[in-house]
Amino acid sequence: MTKPRVLITYPLPGDPLRFLQQGNSVDVWMHSDRTLLPRKTLLHQIAGVTGIVVTPGDGPIDEEFIDTAGPSLKVISCYSVGFDYVDTSFAETRNIAVGFTPDATTEPTADITWLLILGSARNLTQAERVVRSKKWPGIAPGDQYGHRIVGKTLFILGAGRIGTAVARRAIGWNMKILYAAKTSKPHLEMAPFHAEHVSINQGLKKADIVSLHVPLNEKTHHLIGSEELAMMKPNSLLINTSRGGVIDEKALARALLQESIGGAGLDVYEHEPAITPGLLEAKNCVLLPHIGTATVEDRTWMTEMAMSNLVAGISGDSLPYAVPHR
Repeated sequence: MTKPRVLITYPLPGDPLRFLQQGNSVDVWMHSDRTLLPRKTLLHQIAGVTGIVVTPGDGPIDEEFIDTAGPSLKVISCYSVGFDYVDTSFAETRNIAVGFTPDATTEPTADITWLLILGSARNLTQAERVVRSKKWPGIAPGDQYGHRIVGKTLFILGAGRIGTAVARRAIGWNMKILYAAKTSKPHLEMAPFHAEHVSINQGLKKADIVSLHVPLNEKTHHLIGSEELAMMKPNSLLINTSRGGVIDEKALARALLQESIGGAGLDVYEHEPAITPGLLEAKNCVLLPHIGTATVEDRTWMTEMAMSNLVAGISGDSLPYAVPHR
């Protein structure tokens, strides 16, 4: 009997292979270098696999990819909370299970969101440049690095797991919380949050800080563009730890350079790893290299979730962390 073939496209943190210690019943190939596989190499490797663990950098996981893998493919396990790079609809037509790693991303991404909120509000990058320039004259009464956030209004666009975790952290700053979601979230409208369910336009107009927590799809692509940015207050901040394509980055770069909004904090980008040049030039923009989940503990947890999905999928069992059907 032919062994099921399994492909892991990146050397995952922790010990992913221990999940596949089922005697000699599985043939495993895991990429050994901490680099993305070129598309041509990836397509060559996936032919005839039963299961595969992929990362966002392996996308698109599209019809070509799935057709190349062939009829043996049973499961696509995403090492990520986002799965916009996978054609889940096509996978469903082939009865291929698709999994993701939702829970492990919640708290660390909420932490990074707040790192960006605080860094943007207090002009952290400019302050650090002063110190590194070796020209800092010392503290002075005229120093003004940004604005306080205590008592300000936070608009959470997308009130799922991560949005809720961000709201929980806002309580310590005594903030007024607004949120936009497809449906109302009673748990957010009750104590201790007392959040208000608003439309996107209402939230953009009222908020001092706008934080994005929506998936990337056809409806959310460029959800924030020139018109939406024009609705925001002159001193307001835009924070994105969801997906880069949710923002029209060219429009955001113009707004930042023209200072029509106060600033932005970004951990994700529309064309990563490429960064829209205007964002690099903007002094009022805090930039991070997509490190929302990049802690030792959480990346290891993501490995456990991704491998649990893989093992279940190649065994024909229901995935413990299956992507929701649209």
